[in-house]
Amino acid sequence: MSKLVAPHGGKGLVCCLLEGSAREAELKKAAGLKQIEISARAKGDLIMMGIGGFSPLSGFMTKADWKGVCEKFQMADGTFWPVPITLDVTTAEAEAIAIGSEIALVRKGEVFATMKVTEKFAMTAADKKWECEKVFRGEGEDSIGDKFWQVAEKDHPGVIMVYAQKDVNIAGPVKVLSEGEYPKEYPGVYLKPAETRKMFDERGWANVAALQLRNPMHRSHEYLAKIAVEVCDGVLIHSLIGNLKAGDIPADVRVKAIDILINKYFVKENIINGGYPLDMRYAGPREGLLHATFRQNYGVNNMLIGRDHAGVGDFYGLFEAQDIFDRIPVTGKAGKDLLCKPMKIDWTFYCTECDGMASLRTCPHGKESRVILSGTKLRKALSEGAEIVDHFGRNEVLDHLKIYYAGLTEKVEVKMQGAASGASM
Repeated sequence: MSKLVAPHGGKGLVCCLLEGSAREAELKKAAGLKQIEISARAKGDLIMMGIGGFSPLSGFMTKADWKGVCEKFQMADGTFWPVPITLDVTTAEAEAIAIGSEIALVRKGEVFATMKVTEKFAMTAADKKWECEKVFRGEGEDSIGDKFWQVAEKDHPGVIMVYAQKDVNIAGPVKVLSEGEYPKEYPGVYLKPAETRKMFDERGWANVAALQLRNPMHRSHEYLAKIAVEVCDGVLIHSLIGNLKAGDIPADVRVKAIDILINKYFVKENIINGGYPLDMRYAGPREGLLHATFRQNYGVNNMLIGRDHAGVGDFYGLFEAQDIFDRIPVTGKAGKDLLCKPMKIDWTFYCTECDGMASLRTCPHGKESRVILSGTKLRKALSEGAEIVDHFGRNEVLDHLKIYYAGLTEKVEVKMQGAASGASM
């Protein structure tokens, strides 16, 4: 009998992925359906619905779901969900799709799913603006007053993504037919929720933490993971292996860096290196909640939330992604509420006086003694060929990353926000 937290939604793992003869029959049917080209974001969302990562979702959201999620973190039936999972089409495509009909969802020539369309709803410029206000606007300097819209439309990847969406959303259940490139490109790292749950059960884990990564693992990440190892049965280092913004480090480079670190600096029996197939939304606090929601489906009941979790620029308060967990609705109804809880960790750094990793809660020394660590700061130094400050990362990992940067023919400027620089410490 598993001791792990139950999947979100109270329905067990809801997996929309077809296999074997059922998949072959659906692929054959899909060839005769109207084909809709989908975004990279939608592709990742479909795969997560396929493997049960987005349980209890079995399709793209209705207007009532979309509105409820944006406004009060709940779908129409009262189930907690923090970020809209929607599918956009052009007005012409929407007009050609009848309610109740089936369509094929395609990405670059590959059929990823079929979908029965149950609803169509317009997304006007005002609707998109409202969604961005609710989902992406935070409490940081770039979100204050009119500045949000002065900055966000050109600098916030999530806002840019929403504004680039087509003008109609369609809703309905899906049958997923592909996991894309992930099983072949990331064998042993790309893991389905049923697989991680089995691994946790086999190791006898009941109390599991997850560390979210989109950057190479530096000393602060290592420290966070080790704090969790001390108080939990084990830790899933769970990296995003979908798409990132320009200038971020590709998944294969980051996965290898984690392996290097685990092999030399962790007790391997207490750590699992895994990946999941979503694109980043850069929704800061809301995305922190999404990370906890789908980690619950993977069998995780503790989500490590540190400084500026899933943030971008200076749109979010340093610990806003921690505080938001205290403001989400709690119904007390089985399956409706989020069960994965945050592990709230203060700002961490290397202190030369303490001669080790520390946090604002444990270190009494001044700013001059602290090596401020952040993924953005590391990427900026590596991209510019600058010297890496001592104690920033393990030498073996830094050597691996330097080889990657040396091979780049084009480099993207990495902007340094206040949260990453340590200016606001």
